[in-house]
Amino acid sequence: MKKQIMLERINRKEVLRYLGYKGISADDTVNMLIDECEAEVIKAAVPRYTYRVTGVTQTADGVELDGTGLILRGNSIKEHLKGCDRAALIAVTLSEGIDRMLRIMQTLDLAKAVVSDSLASAAIEQVCDKLEAIIKEELPEYNQTFRFGIGYGDLPLSQQGEFLKVLNAPRLIGLNVGKTDMMVPTKSVTAVIGLTTGEVSAKNKGCMSCNLKGTCSFRESGGHCNG
Repeated sequence: MKKQIMLERINRKEVLRYLGYKGISADDTVNMLIDECEAEVIKAAVPRYTYRVTGVTQTADGVELDGTGLILRGNSIKEHLKGCDRAALIAVTLSEGIDRMLRIMQTLDLAKAVVSDSLASAAIEQVCDKLEAIIKEELPEYNQTFRFGIGYGDLPLSQQGEFLKVLNAPRLIGLNVGKTDMMVPTKSVTAVIGLTTGEVSAKNKGCMSCNLKGTCSFRESGGHCNG
């Protein structure tokens, strides 16, 4: 049975980072507004995800996702998946309710809209982290790279639609691509996680494969040691 991902609290430090408060304390007014908006974001969000594990084959142009007919183009993804024999293709969304809530807030209360947008951005990353943990639990023999998003480096954003089709994301989780290759709903993530039974290079290592994940100060603050 597919595991459900729930949001109970949203990482406050990560929200403050999105709001520009990294290393700076927010006052009581801001914290109260975050508390108010957090409850609304959690109520509106419906975290949904799908993922698929495929073999990977390095090609001259990029990396072929075995059995899908899709080659992810560019040198960045080749470097990211170097040494990996499999990859987890993920698509995650907070669903349309968040977009609808943000549109309404933008017309009624701009301050709440800004704070809620930051909360939603932090929330989608949290959902991705939870999905990484699920994949690690289901494939414990594999070490993971960090999430490499479609559009990172020289991997074309124009491949977003093909990637979603491979995952059947439009049907399974209601995630589609608009005219400018941006995802709808907007608070969504697509990414590739490299999988290997060997060692992952330090620059590509994901949090779930790190021995320090339980005590890491970067993770506690919502960050990543690779930036």
